[in-house]
Amino acid sequence: MAKTLKRTAAFTALARALMSGARGGPSIGARLAALPRMVMATVRREYDGGARLAMMVAATAYVVSPIDLVPEAFLLIFGLADDAIMITWLAGTVLAETERFLEWERDRAAVIPGSVVS
Repeated sequence: MAKTLKRTAAFTALARALMSGARGGPSIGARLAALPRMVMATVRREYDGGARLAMMVAATAYVVSPIDLVPEAFLLIFGLADDAIMITWLAGTVLAETERFLEWERDRAAVIPGSVVS
């Protein structure tokens, strides 16, 4: 059930991002420009996107890999369908995660470093 909710969230984020141009959300260019910053913040352990970033890397490797779970040569349409599903999931996840990262960056800029004195 949790996987279904994550997939639904990824597909919802994809649809929302494609329509966000009219609604003032982050553009595709801003999201793509945020990817290197997101990777670096994750590597520095400032941003908590490690598991999601690893899943995105694994999905990208699966799509570009010549080895598939469902080979295109034998099953034609069904072989292409698994790649299409993976690409759709990957696109939705990248859009959702970059939006989350951009919000994190914006909120982080508003925080004044220091310690709380009570």
